Amino acid sequence: MSPSDPFRVIFVCTGNICRSPMAEAVFRDLAEHQGVGPLIVSSSAGTGEWHVGERADERTLEALDRRGYDGSKHRAKQFTAASFEENDLVVALDRTHERILREWARDEDQEGKVTLLLAYDRDADGLDVPDPYYADTTMFDAVLAMIETATRGLFRQLEPALRQSRTTPRSTPRI
Repeated sequence: MSPSDPFRVIFVCTGNICRSPMAEAVFRDLAEHQGVGPLIVSSSAGTGEWHVGERADERTLEALDRRGYDGSKHRAKQFTAASFEENDLVVALDRTHERILREWARDEDQEGKVTLLLAYDRDADGLDVPDPYYADTTMFDAVLAMIETATRGLFRQLEPALRQSRTTPRSTPRI
């Protein structure tokens, strides 16, 4: 990895059609608006293969659109062993995903890349972003609000190192 490579963050949920596409879109938008978009690549994946190739859930797309985010290009994919190598940070949306990802990690370096999104929201009530799949539109909006808050917290942790990387050789930001 060269110093000019962007920092790569992947958000992981179950099927990659609800929560993780939301986090991917929010994080990408935040990086663009903060002027560090070229320094970050935001992606997402699911632990399962059920929805590979599908668009995000329509309710996800509608929730994103209501808040000004674009999720229209999203296509679900599954997290693979290569995903650890391709990304600098692996952000799980709940503790089940975190446990699965840590089990899939081949070594301490890969396991050390795994973190929970809600760990970056000091006011969160718990560590799991609830799965809105079997809920109504209101729940999708509530989940998106949780993701926005936690994503801002994650971004605040990463931003100083990202901005510094413009002038110095790149190293993985410590969070």
